[in-house]
Amino acid sequence: MMFKTAIRAAMLALAALSLPIPPAFAQDGPLRLRITEGVFEPMPFALPTFVAESAGGTMAADISRVVADDLSRSGIFREIPETAHIGRIGNFDAPVQFADWRAINAEALITGGVRESGGKVSVRFRLHDVASGQQLGEGLQFEGPAEDWRRIAHKVADSVYSRITGESGYFDTQIVFVAESGTKEERVKRLAVMDQDGANARYLTDGRRLVLAPRFSPDGRNVLYTSYETGVPRIYVMDITTGERRVLDEQPGSMTFSPRFAPDGRTIAFSLSEGGNSDIYTIDLRSGSRQRLTSTPAIETAPSYSPDGSQIVFESDRSGTQQIYIMPAGGGEAQRISSGQGRYATPVWSPRGDLIAFTKQLGGRFHIGIMRTDGSEEVLLTESFLDEGPSWSPNGRVLVFTRETAGAAGVPALHMVEISGRVPVRKVELSVGASDPAWSPLRP
Repeated sequence: MMFKTAIRAAMLALAALSLPIPPAFAQDGPLRLRITEGVFEPMPFALPTFVAESAGGTMAADISRVVADDLSRSGIFREIPETAHIGRIGNFDAPVQFADWRAINAEALITGGVRESGGKVSVRFRLHDVASGQQLGEGLQFEGPAEDWRRIAHKVADSVYSRITGESGYFDTQIVFVAESGTKEERVKRLAVMDQDGANARYLTDGRRLVLAPRFSPDGRNVLYTSYETGVPRIYVMDITTGERRVLDEQPGSMTFSPRFAPDGRTIAFSLSEGGNSDIYTIDLRSGSRQRLTSTPAIETAPSYSPDGSQIVFESDRSGTQQIYIMPAGGGEAQRISSGQGRYATPVWSPRGDLIAFTKQLGGRFHIGIMRTDGSEEVLLTESFLDEGPSWSPNGRVLVFTRETAGAAGVPALHMVEISGRVPVRKVELSVGASDPAWSPLRP
């Protein structure tokens, strides 16, 4: 019996909202999810604790938990708790008794073995289709330093996600953000970076100066951000491994902000305010040469490149209210694409090139939304007292954004939403307030 893919079901829900379905999701595969009368049903999977294959091994349970949590948090998988398991996996190489897993209605079974030796950890795993009793593809093995065990677990989860959906995963990634602490009147904002699940958070700046709008480079090694270190907003680029940084474009009398890398990593688009007017510029990182792309009396900011680098989407109030426009990457005539009621801001192009995410203010509420690149088929995914600043996962399926809820003492937090709109919004659990998130590319 052939099943449709899990993501195929999720995208059927998306199709109901008249959004584009990428070709990869139109194919059949060995596992599926079901939608009944528009209700999205996550795929039930079983992941018995991976077998510890070395004496004194302590990481098997931790790695298993990270893999299961990654898949569950995606919203398209549902873990069957281990307390409900009938079967047990005590030997990674022993035959699987599929009847035990069918009895608990598992559709996918993930088995693994973990070996620790000499400061290194090795994880091998297999993905099984329970209904057919077949292993999906060859078993894989990941290994690395013991301190990187979480990354290895994320790689396992990415592999499972990819095999079932036919797409790349997004679990072995990072998110850079602004960590906020203190009272609203004396708020300390520090640049920080974490794994996409909120683990391994660390600070990149000391909090003595206001920082805003961090953005990853295409290779994930550097971060652009805006800082008030000199008293006026300036753009800095930082190597997140060494902490080395440098300021860009120190033209006297101007303010620079809202930077974003071009897909080739050699050019940056940003906003420059001079004499009360804000326009969009680019700067070549090698030569330092600068080019002005817009020249209007309007406030024009938040540029974001298309994945092929040929176009830039940005926000402008040239029509009298904040709206979204697209122009050639080298400048030229801009076309307005937003047409609904309300104000639009912070547009960002999907890594797939098919959609643009944005912030919308309408009727005293804020939303995170998506639309086609011509502005058609707009869908609002969230609604809150304050939702803003979306950033795409590298596979273009999930958005991370800032949410500040009324009555929460003004403390912002990061949230995620899957673009089908069928998966509940999820909060990223952190010990501090957080805003301005930006997703990294998938790590090598």
